[in-house]
Amino acid sequence: MTLFLYLQSMKKFGLIGRNIGYSFSRKYFAEKFKNLSITDCSYENFDIENITSVPDILTLPQLVGVNVTIPYKQEIIPYLDEISEEAQTIGAVNTVTIQNGKTKGYNTDAFGFRQALEHHWNPCIHQNAKALILGDGGAAKAIHFVFNKMNIPWTTVSRKSEIHFENLSHHMVSEHLLIIQCTPVGTFPNVEETLPFPFEAITQQHFIMDLIYNPSETLFMKKCKEKGAAVINGEEMLIGQAEKAWEIWNAR
Repeated sequence: MTLFLYLQSMKKFGLIGRNIGYSFSRKYFAEKFKNLSITDCSYENFDIENITSVPDILTLPQLVGVNVTIPYKQEIIPYLDEISEEAQTIGAVNTVTIQNGKTKGYNTDAFGFRQALEHHWNPCIHQNAKALILGDGGAAKAIHFVFNKMNIPWTTVSRKSEIHFENLSHHMVSEHLLIIQCTPVGTFPNVEETLPFPFEAITQQHFIMDLIYNPSETLFMKKCKEKGAAVINGEEMLIGQAEKAWEIWNAR
């Protein structure tokens, strides 16, 4: 095969987001390609300041799939030709396929979240559990979808919701034993930051999942762990959603 034909056969993947130099995805897929001896695929970051740059990315030669992260999981939808039924219900897209010039959006965050949650937290044991979801971005929308499927009552805490961080009570936290932290607060390099939160209400009965993976233990996680709660970060969810994205790309 000539160099020209080889380059023509290359399949490109990537991540669309803003300030994504720390990205999990590029490293994960580079290692995946290496471990599977895949030499005709590459993965790169598309770090953009504005969603209006998306059409230029989605029409790049050899690009066959992208992941989408903060802050574009909702904003990208109008730029796609089609989205899956699940992504439509969730209202957020984090995976896109590109085939014959047509784009289709999917949501694999829901799959990754449920897989990670059920690995550590058994809904059969906690049948009456209620959840607090901290934040209201694209990832939070996938979690709403999962909890609805699992029949777990949930309440959102955010700047825009009826309950916000400043009026989140001790009683509310003590009644919701499943807490999912979906905001970027505490992400590297701002590792000394955390949400205004009544940590004194956390107990050994709580299960906490912080979707941040860098650092591996956020200040929020540390404070909850000090109160005896079971705590995990977002790495397992990321791996799960990445593997589901890879499955979708290869089912084309």
